Amino acid sequence: MADGKKDLDKAPRSTSDNQILSDGGGLVETALVVHTAEVLCDMPQLESEARRFADQAKSQNTHRAYKADWADFQRWCSARSLDSLPAEPSTIAFYISDLSRTIKTSTIRRRLVAISQAHKAIGVVPPTQHLAVREVLKGILREYGSATAQKSSIGTADLRAMVAQTPDSLLGARDRALLLLGFAAALRRSELVSLTVEDVTFVEEQGFVIRIRRSKTDPEGIGRDVAVPYGKRQETCAVLCLKGWLDQAKLRTGPLFRRLSSSGNVQAAPLSDRAVARIVQRYAAAIGLDVSRYAGHSLRSGFVTAAAALGAAEHDIQQVTGHRSVQVLRQYIRRGSMFQKCPLREMDL
Repeated sequence: MADGKKDLDKAPRSTSDNQILSDGGGLVETALVVHTAEVLCDMPQLESEARRFADQAKSQNTHRAYKADWADFQRWCSARSLDSLPAEPSTIAFYISDLSRTIKTSTIRRRLVAISQAHKAIGVVPPTQHLAVREVLKGILREYGSATAQKSSIGTADLRAMVAQTPDSLLGARDRALLLLGFAAALRRSELVSLTVEDVTFVEEQGFVIRIRRSKTDPEGIGRDVAVPYGKRQETCAVLCLKGWLDQAKLRTGPLFRRLSSSGNVQAAPLSDRAVARIVQRYAAAIGLDVSRYAGHSLRSGFVTAAAALGAAEHDIQQVTGHRSVQVLRQYIRRGSMFQKCPLREMDL
């Protein structure tokens, strides 16, 4: 055994083995250093990619809102020589008390989220969680209420009237298609402006199917398909009006709804979500509606309200809207069917 072991000890080793053993594993250390250097050289790119992915975790609208909210808190603190980051719980309590005089409670809640996010970003426990802040917020909600102001829904009669106000031009063709598709597919503003020509598949004698690749309740981009059949009226048929817009604008690829130049030419850039709200309000005003009560969401809520009033099943409505929460959907359904299901209708009065 001893001889065997001795022979084994004398067995020739490869050059690389001898080198590693001779310098106590120096080659391994060198390899690690080289690998680390490569990683460090790659750090700027990795940091850039990480920031880009983090930015995509929330929608651009959310980023804009948080940025504006945080800037407002910073200005408020600066004017009073108070620290904004990190902030004392008392500072935040005073801040939201001041806001309650002029700002809706829903906005105050969002400001608190922005402040919380800023503190989490630097690894600090958000002072918004402090009991003092929570108690002040609770008092504000108790005094002013926590209900959010809902925009009015656009009914089918109003939609027909709005479409009738669109001009006989390229602008009118775009706006008709946008209004009718926004209603027919119950789309959010962000979903409308994100659509491309490639997302629309026409089905002979049926209508078309649109592919919604990403939405507020689907940030991971699983996507969903929504079918839009031909309408009963030619002038308010979403299928015919969308075909008309595509033909007149000569669109074969790229953004579906685009900006028009001052001379009426189609631009490459898509409409913004704010432009959708302005278009809805423009035609709402044209038929005498109170503009302050309507926005882009009025098309989506209008579909749900109208469908509920016709007695459509929840799951059929949800198939179109993509609502994840049935509770949120039922808020619209209750508004759409409150008169039909009101017990007073059956009373002898």
